[in-house]
Amino acid sequence: MKFAIDRIENNIAILENLKTKEKKEISIQLLPSDIKEGMIIIKNNDKYYIDKDEEIKRRKRIITMFNKLKQ
Repeated sequence: MKFAIDRIENNIAILENLKTKEKKEISIQLLPSDIKEGMIIIKNNDKYYIDKDEEIKRRKRIITMFNKLKQ
């Protein structure tokens, strides 16, 4: 499963499932130590990993959509 880190509040990360758009809360202790809001993470065998490639693709899509809106 792929998630976007929606936001981090106190020691809780709010994750958004990229397919279903459902949100869930998880302790940041279960996530990689260098997480930031907006990152994409993958859950595999109850462990979370950062997906930098997907994050770059997603940020490029968002920038492209934003630029189209400005025209």
